[in-house]
Amino acid sequence: MDKDYSPLTLATIRALNDKLYEKRKSAALEIERIVRDFNNAGNTTQIRQLLKVLGQDFALSSNPNSRKGGLIGLAATAIALGKETTEYIPELVRPVMACFNDADSRVRYYACEALYNVVKVARGSVLPYFNDIFDGLSKLAADPDQNVRNGSELLDRLMKDIVTESSSFDLVTFIPLLRERIYTKSPFARQFLVSWVTVLDAVPDIQMLVYLPDILDGLFHILGDPNQEIKKMCESTLGEFLKSIKESPKKANFSHMVNILTAHSQSSEDLIQLTAVTWLKEFIRLSGRSILPYTSGILTAILPCLAYDDERKNLLFDADNKKNILFCYKNTFIFRVLEKNN
Repeated sequence: MDKDYSPLTLATIRALNDKLYEKRKSAALEIERIVRDFNNAGNTTQIRQLLKVLGQDFALSSNPNSRKGGLIGLAATAIALGKETTEYIPELVRPVMACFNDADSRVRYYACEALYNVVKVARGSVLPYFNDIFDGLSKLAADPDQNVRNGSELLDRLMKDIVTESSSFDLVTFIPLLRERIYTKSPFARQFLVSWVTVLDAVPDIQMLVYLPDILDGLFHILGDPNQEIKKMCESTLGEFLKSIKESPKKANFSHMVNILTAHSQSSEDLIQLTAVTWLKEFIRLSGRSILPYTSGILTAILPCLAYDDERKNLLFDADNKKNILFCYKNTFIFRVLEKNN
């Protein structure tokens, strides 16, 4: 053997490269043992050398069995390191995430499993890599292989737990990625994204309402999904945001959202149109005269609705036990509300 794979023994190397899972698992147990010995002895040099071998020579190998061996070896290393895993996050996380895009579905599955084991030990220490992990998970959520999707769901739940309990989650850095991904057409990815928006909005220390203008348009697109479960998830999430706006109107950026709502109030889909009109009603009520610059656009969007047949007009303007009447005074309603509020 020309290449230096130390500190791995020849037997461990062969087992890691084996096509049988049982052989690779036995190699992983051996790696756990030697890493614990290195860690107890404070031998960081050997640990980093081992991580280099597993990450570069195995996890990034052209041989799929070697990649699987590298992944299980990296997971074993994290388990053996325990709390000391935090000192080796880049060496553990980067090669595993590189396998998220592997052509072999089993490699993608083992990558999910490996990162789950790393994250389970490292917890909040992986948050500097959150965007990369989220980006990978958003794609794996729509993976054609059910086993891969199942593996990504386990990792996804763990990441949500970590973000929820963390005080160092960087929302500002995350929002641009969320804004980009939220326009996906994949139903699995849409479920994934809405679930994350819901989780983040429920965390008291995370002010999602401040960044709602960045994702509101995307949420309305998801609201039109043909899948009823996704539609209901999104409707519920939007309902929670509107509730928060009613409770804390000063935190809402009405001017950055009103044009989005105006556009969707012209949707041909009843639920999207009704939701947009309902939001506009609340915006007019809560924002007062600050909404005046947008009056023309609102009227342009809403007035054509008055020509609908009675059934659809009632759906839009008299929903929720006749409590959602919006433009009962047609184009004078806006100004009457403003007059009342001021």
